[in-house]
Amino acid sequence: MAKAKTIYSCTECGGQSPKWQGQCPHCGEWNTLVESVAEVLPSAGKNRFSALAASGKLQQLAEVEASEVSRTPTGIAEFDRVLGGGLVEGGVVLIGGDPGIGKSTLLLQALAHLSQSQKVLYVSGEESAQQIALRAKRLSLDARSVNLLPEIQLEKIQATIAHEKPDVVVIDSIQTVYSEQLTSAPGSVAQVRECAAQLTRLAKSSGVTIILVGHVTKEGALAGPRVLEHIVDTVLYFEGDTHSSFRLIRAFKNRFGAVNELGVFAMTEKGLREVSNPSALFLSQHGTQVAGSCVMVTQEGTRPLLVEIQALLDASHAPTPRRLSLGLEQNRLAMLLAVLHRHAGGCVHQRGRRCEDH
Repeated sequence: MAKAKTIYSCTECGGQSPKWQGQCPHCGEWNTLVESVAEVLPSAGKNRFSALAASGKLQQLAEVEASEVSRTPTGIAEFDRVLGGGLVEGGVVLIGGDPGIGKSTLLLQALAHLSQSQKVLYVSGEESAQQIALRAKRLSLDARSVNLLPEIQLEKIQATIAHEKPDVVVIDSIQTVYSEQLTSAPGSVAQVRECAAQLTRLAKSSGVTIILVGHVTKEGALAGPRVLEHIVDTVLYFEGDTHSSFRLIRAFKNRFGAVNELGVFAMTEKGLREVSNPSALFLSQHGTQVAGSCVMVTQEGTRPLLVEIQALLDASHAPTPRRLSLGLEQNRLAMLLAVLHRHAGGCVHQRGRRCEDH
């Protein structure tokens, strides 16, 4: 297979250069040139978008039959809730989270359930086959029907998917996959963008469901180019405190469902366990009423949750009292206090006493 020609495109102005330079010759910005694969003209008979172009035809919107997409349950109810009911044929899901949060564990459990009725493939670029086998054994999973491929080269992964024709594929992770068409290192902007685009094109043309595992930056955002989130159909974030056994998974983008659902898990010795009653996590166990705490009802998606709010008041020796909050943004706290001050029928002094002059 001949190696495609590479060019360097500016992320600011879109200008192209045949070689890398520190400064873009078109707009003058520094360090904005990233490597990409040059598009081949259709006249050469090698249009890279032929798979999508061949399936498209001109038609009127009124003639298109709109129907609900069929979904495949993963066997994990909380995961299906966030996905909108299950996996969609030809859909691409991107799940990100901190290292060690449980992404690989969750997906291995899901593939073990799916392998009972479908053909699945786990592509590992970070762990060896022995490590994954040990995890499955530790979690007591029946993963005998799960096909495993320790590989990071995109072309070999595509060839395996074309040969085996699986229904669901997990790529763990997209930052480790590289294409021979590019000379940059795995995890670079060009590699992540090109590999994600190629895998998405493969999913749409073949109908296979692909789940991509993504790394996150220290700010908590998905690592790699922003276009990665635009390419895929669903973006999920795995959240949780390293000092707590509970994990939350929520959708930030879902073309096939709502994005306001929340999945709750508990990390145990046997893997991630679903939490059917999340309200129990947010309520303290007190036999009697405790001063400074109240229980409010909030709704996350289609499920109501009970959340306990606790307040602590202490005398301030400074001219201006400090107001601190945990789990609530500071600006939102200031807004709530301003509303209370305006509509609660009075004001509160810094020592907690109600003002008798208002």
